[in-house]
Amino acid sequence: MKPDVGKARKIARRAFLIGSATIAGGVAFGVYAVRRPHANPLEQGLGADEATFNAWVKISPDGVTLIAPHTDLGQGARSLQAALIAEELDLELDQFNVEPGIPSPAYYNTATAAGEMPFRARDDGLLAESARGLASAAFKLAGAQVTGGSTTAADSYTKLRHAGAVARETLKVAAARRFGINVAELSTAAGAVLFPDGGRVAYTELAAEAANIEPVNDVTLRDPSEWRLLGNAMQRIDVVAKSTGTQDYGIDLSVDGMVHASLRTNPRQGGAMNGFDAAAAETMPGVQQVLALSDGVAVIADNTWNAIQAVNAVDIDWGPAPYPADMEEHWSALSSAFNDDYLDRRWRDEGDVQQFESAELLSAECRAPYLAHAPLEPLSALTQFDGESADLWVAHQLPRFAQQQVADILGVDADGVRLHNQYCGGSFGHRLEFDNVRYAAEIARQLVGTPVKLTFSREEDFSQDYVRQIAMARWRGSVDDGRIRSLDIELAAPSIVRSQSSRIGLPAAGPDNQLPAGVWDAPYAIPNLRVSTYAVPDLAPVSSWRSVGASTGGFMLETAVDELLEAAGADPLLGRLAMCDDDVARGVLEAVAQMSDWSTPLGPGRGRGVATVFSFGVHAAEVIEVTDTGNGIRIDKVYVAADVGKVLDPMNFERQVMGGVVWGLGHAMNCETTYADGMAEQRNYHQFPGMRMNQCPEIEVRGLENSSRVLGIGEPPVPPAAPALANAIYAATGQRLREMPFNKFVDFA
Repeated sequence: MKPDVGKARKIARRAFLIGSATIAGGVAFGVYAVRRPHANPLEQGLGADEATFNAWVKISPDGVTLIAPHTDLGQGARSLQAALIAEELDLELDQFNVEPGIPSPAYYNTATAAGEMPFRARDDGLLAESARGLASAAFKLAGAQVTGGSTTAADSYTKLRHAGAVARETLKVAAARRFGINVAELSTAAGAVLFPDGGRVAYTELAAEAANIEPVNDVTLRDPSEWRLLGNAMQRIDVVAKSTGTQDYGIDLSVDGMVHASLRTNPRQGGAMNGFDAAAAETMPGVQQVLALSDGVAVIADNTWNAIQAVNAVDIDWGPAPYPADMEEHWSALSSAFNDDYLDRRWRDEGDVQQFESAELLSAECRAPYLAHAPLEPLSALTQFDGESADLWVAHQLPRFAQQQVADILGVDADGVRLHNQYCGGSFGHRLEFDNVRYAAEIARQLVGTPVKLTFSREEDFSQDYVRQIAMARWRGSVDDGRIRSLDIELAAPSIVRSQSSRIGLPAAGPDNQLPAGVWDAPYAIPNLRVSTYAVPDLAPVSSWRSVGASTGGFMLETAVDELLEAAGADPLLGRLAMCDDDVARGVLEAVAQMSDWSTPLGPGRGRGVATVFSFGVHAAEVIEVTDTGNGIRIDKVYVAADVGKVLDPMNFERQVMGGVVWGLGHAMNCETTYADGMAEQRNYHQFPGMRMNQCPEIEVRGLENSSRVLGIGEPPVPPAAPALANAIYAATGQRLREMPFNKFVDFA
């Protein structure tokens, strides 16, 4: 069945428009339709002695298999999903196998739905709650299987614990029937049902009986005080393989009879291919064929290196880019967009900012560049098409959409594409796109019966990346009596949602709530506040980049707040606390103040900066300490506090936060993607260095649990990093940084 996330967007939009007349879920779809579960994909091909209780648990005499449908991109998603099931199923971490499962509507993710709504996170009014309910129902009905938006924990927390509890209670019923014992007298531990007399029977021995029992769905989940695994530091199930170099990623796969492919497409993304001459490539070592693609060329060879070398030797006539050729034109387009013709939405308009027009206002312009995703594993896909159906081995965050993209190219039904989701060597949003699976399908269609492994060169991966949005902000503000009295902030950027949706073939109705991300939901009570966004069309194609709009908006707001608080004569951290109107946000600010011993002087040439940004439902705050060494800025230490409601794995939480900080700092310091003659100029890591190891600071992390919801941590540590660093550099040097990357203006030690 073709995934219909377009339905989700349309219905969510409808909820926004009809407002209080809408009753979440029931009226739009019918209560039965919303409550009805999707078919369990594990029932396909199930053996007589195998039992499945739901879409996440299968037990056979040979072992226990848990399904972790959220794609593991390096963030530990498989381990977390397995632990959530194992906690309730009473399994130890070495007592089961974990598989990603086949793409299925049963693995819908409704946690992404709330983020689609143009309402503040704290808005619990009827209109907002109705829209969220409708969006969640639509995502369920459409079977929207998504990994992204830091939603794995939020989506899985209750759903997977319930799956484990259902399996546990059903297995107890199976044991009770076999041995004639009252089910109330049975308990479970370490993969077995326990008897009152001390006896035990392994789950695997009960599979045949359990297969004939209706699953016990009326279960009670355990209180966190009873947890054995969750809430404690756990060894991830992939840590040994990744530590010993034995983990297979998508790029490592090999099958018998496989050939290798690499490709080139127009480096001016979206431009045409006017023609090519492959004569030189056809005589190179290992080359078997040169194939024309819809908008590029692929070489088939005996190994990846030979394929890359040969495809680079093809002489290709590329057409012009469908966007401005040079960076000056991109910035000019943003600069010209601050008018009603491009207004996407006014997200906040409180008080009266216009009454301050005649007052003495502070003002500034901030800029953030395009950025590549640049994960360590370049794009790849392994495909085999037999003329009627296909196998696709790839790591993808939207597996059902990837399945459909391949099916459309091959001319088969989506169910005829068997997608085997792989471990991924980094994504940061890169694997939300489809170029690798589309081109793999184009090649497989021309080589029926032959398995083909497509690998992008590093340079092709960079040049074809759908980058983070370029952004510009202009703000004006006033202060009085030690406080910020007014702030009018306008942001211009290309629409991330519209750009991505256009490549999937879906409409994107309504305003893009990633344009004001990190700004409009800030936890500050500023009496006169206006937040406006302007969507700039026809620039380079953009995509979700780790923390999406908040990665730019958070920088722009938090540097503005710092500058205004200084003008007001207020301390940067205490001034934020004074206007903070959210208890959870106050908690993270107070935590980093305590962690960093904020009130203690640092001495000459040193500075502290603070920033807090709300993104993906999570309040995160960071304090950064720097030293002006005379040979450049050295980042000494970073203190981070974030509130995710429940810290499900303290060790992985800490590592995720640290990684987010390094990611955010490295890109703010040293990275940008620029265009010349319509082509991205940065093609490899020497031009896009991130943070060097000698630049990496000590990072101290604290996880708080005051939020009412369980949330994810993959993205929220990123947005505060850049503004906290900029504010620290100002404290140490007196130099304000309003544009990234910072290495344009300061040196780093």
